[in-house]
Amino acid sequence: MQKYNDIVLKTDLPLPQFIRGKVRDTYDLGDYLLIITTDRISAFDVILPCGIPDKGRVLNQMSAFWMDKTSRLLPNHMVELIDDVGSLDNYIQPDRRFNYPSYLSGRSMIVKKAQRISAECVVRGYLAGSGWSEYQEKGSVCCVNLPPGLIESQKLPQPIFTPTTKAEEGHDMPMNYSELEQLVGNELASKLLDKSIELYSHALSIALKQGFIIADTKFEFGVIDGNLSVIDEMLTPDSSRFWDINNYSPGRPQDSFDKQPVRDWLSNSGWSKNPPGPELPADVIQKASERYREAFERLTGQRLV
Repeated sequence: MQKYNDIVLKTDLPLPQFIRGKVRDTYDLGDYLLIITTDRISAFDVILPCGIPDKGRVLNQMSAFWMDKTSRLLPNHMVELIDDVGSLDNYIQPDRRFNYPSYLSGRSMIVKKAQRISAECVVRGYLAGSGWSEYQEKGSVCCVNLPPGLIESQKLPQPIFTPTTKAEEGHDMPMNYSELEQLVGNELASKLLDKSIELYSHALSIALKQGFIIADTKFEFGVIDGNLSVIDEMLTPDSSRFWDINNYSPGRPQDSFDKQPVRDWLSNSGWSKNPPGPELPADVIQKASERYREAFERLTGQRLV
């Protein structure tokens, strides 16, 4: 039997590999892609040598939840969430089929191929994180001017669009709207702005009913059959800042349902934030895993597959 850490750190399927990212391993099935969301975790742009149990299933199934909820607003790349590995036979040619490992269940998705747009579309509805730091210094967030007198974690008068570059390695870099227009053209830039705000606002209205605030999030888009479509992950704890509405109190940092316990431990560990990353203590791993699962089950109202 394959050991847990062997699974979360690297998949090894007898299929052509399309790309291996920080968290996801993607395989080329010809007409489609098989995306496997592992339990790998990265912090400060470094992949750590340990995994967070169930993290991959949470990210995969939460993305599927939101893609279903927003498909009427904009198409997405999802074809099927794999909860029964036998259904992979529908996408893999007979001469390439193999004994599919059970860990693929719940953490895998069949998606359409897309022409990726090389920008990350960030929407901020609340003043937090790096946005709060910049606002204190400049009165703006990523070149978007904001009213004076706002406080940390305050809801913004309206959501703002703050795109970044899409870096293959290292940090994504902020860019202003004019730079986005230069990158993708005026028409597409306008559509990215409008659809990002629309998707965020719709998701926020759903999350509030479940007791969560989505403070900010980032979307990735591609073109499929000539149509702008959501790709990659969507509205997960790795791409969004989720706050419990019952504990929300403007004027201070909020407790986020993401990998914050990992970041906190690393920041206090004396680690230089350069590779290689340290092993996490068992209690930190357990706490992070519990937060991921709680975010999924409370926000979606579903049991984790």
